[in-house]
Amino acid sequence: MNARVNSPADLTLSGIGKTFGSGSAQTEALAEIELEVREGEFLAVVGPSGCGKSTLLQIAAGLARPTRGTVRFHGEEVTQPPPGIVYLFQQYGKSLFPWRTVLDNVAFAVEHRPGMSRARARDSSRTYLDMVGLAAFAGHFPAQLSGGMQQRVTIARALAAQPRVLLMDEPFSSVDALTRLELHALVQNLWQKHGFTAVLVTHDADEAIFLADRIAVLSARPARVVRMLETGLPRPRDRLETPQIPRYLDLRHELLAMLLGHGA
Repeated sequence: MNARVNSPADLTLSGIGKTFGSGSAQTEALAEIELEVREGEFLAVVGPSGCGKSTLLQIAAGLARPTRGTVRFHGEEVTQPPPGIVYLFQQYGKSLFPWRTVLDNVAFAVEHRPGMSRARARDSSRTYLDMVGLAAFAGHFPAQLSGGMQQRVTIARALAAQPRVLLMDEPFSSVDALTRLELHALVQNLWQKHGFTAVLVTHDADEAIFLADRIAVLSARPARVVRMLETGLPRPRDRLETPQIPRYLDLRHELLAMLLGHGA
């Protein structure tokens, strides 16, 4: 049983719609999205390619405005990126500063806080680099790291910001299969340790099932939430053993059927 099933809502999306363009060139991307993200849960959002998953996440983060509907973070309407919500981009290479060392990239998340000296920011950042296994690479530059290591840097920087909600836009899609599995384990462990709320947009059914407490399934454009699946899998989850659990296999079959158009 999911211990967070009765948790209060951390983030609430009500009647969210998004239309691009005007007149005859209008494209309706999202239609009447209703979604509650529970405090401390790990929620995955899946749906067909091009259905508006990333747009929905940007609206939740305050990075984009909906055409209609409201987003609330602990009861306050979100009209711009609020303190407490951190967005982890898919293109990690473009989100790191190439002229900064790994340590200084992470320090960027905290160095502008009132009363935070550069020395304190760097000391704090070393802690987060250690969490993601990159303490030995603090003096390197992003171009000197592999793709998976660069993504670990962005995760460390996100954690340094001490998020209440971490929004992740397909953060593992640009790395190789083995690195993806390693990052799954890393994010799962950090989420369990720090207790932040996590929302993951992904096109990968196995990724969603392995990481999430619940999975919101979106329809094709204009997207609506057509199913909410409770994974109900025990934690911690093991990359070798968890996919063999009958519940996991049933979820995978159900989710793929919906994504391929064979389900409800």
